[in-house]
Amino acid sequence: MNAAVLQAAGLNKSYGKNHVLRDLDVTVEPGKIYGLIGRNGAGKTTLLGILTGQNTHESGSVTYGGQPVWENQTVLGELCFSRELSETLVGGRNSLKVAHYLNAASLFLPHWDRDYAQRLLEEFSLDPGKRIYALSKGQRSMVTVLIGLASRAPVTILDEPAAGLDVVMRERFYQLLLEDFGETGRTFLLSTHIIEEAAAVFEDVLFLDRGKIIEQGPAEDLVAQFHTISGRADEVDRVCRGLEVLSTETLGRHKTAAVRCGEEALSPARAADVDIAPMNLQKVFVALCGHEPAR
Repeated sequence: MNAAVLQAAGLNKSYGKNHVLRDLDVTVEPGKIYGLIGRNGAGKTTLLGILTGQNTHESGSVTYGGQPVWENQTVLGELCFSRELSETLVGGRNSLKVAHYLNAASLFLPHWDRDYAQRLLEEFSLDPGKRIYALSKGQRSMVTVLIGLASRAPVTILDEPAAGLDVVMRERFYQLLLEDFGETGRTFLLSTHIIEEAAAVFEDVLFLDRGKIIEQGPAEDLVAQFHTISGRADEVDRVCRGLEVLSTETLGRHKTAAVRCGEEALSPARAADVDIAPMNLQKVFVALCGHEPAR
């Protein structure tokens, strides 16, 4: 079970008339750090909830090691979905203490590492007796990170874990993540908006757009397919003929085109009077998903 594949096939999920996931397929292989990237409203949190049996879906299947995830306690014990704690609950503010969440985690997560949790409590300077509503956004993010890391779950999913952290704590989080991955080799799946900063830790990336995974694969291989070509507009147009042009920007006689192609197809452009530059993961995402806002 510890080297099992988490897989979804043909997932559909709607909220009223809003079709959030559309015949979505995704495979999460063991022993990798994945980045799940999508725009606001693209369905990232919904997908993560379904993958871990915390949310329902209309059709499709989710399995781990070939076994269904939904209401399967054996399987659910292998998965941890840690998301930001809300400062409010139904009926008022969230008066539960940090210790309440850690105790619940120790009961429902069979791989829970109590000693590691205590070390992280001390490193993050978190008071277990403090109530959630009294924590800052950054402190609530630290609790999210603590539960995810100390869960020691073979598949650990973190939803926007660094969103509330300052730059120093974000760096420390990525360091802790890589240290834990190096020690355990467990699978991590991170949803994030901070793409450029987190890109260095992702082995594979998943782009979620309009309810489907439109790209999945090694981050380096994906990024290597994308370049910008810039120069005199007529020359850029000439060298881009036959290439997959994703977007263009024109300023006077100067033009920049974002293209997707292999190195062989790019060879003629390298001999022309244009500038060619690689694109980072964030720019690749914008080029592929930077259309009208997600609905």
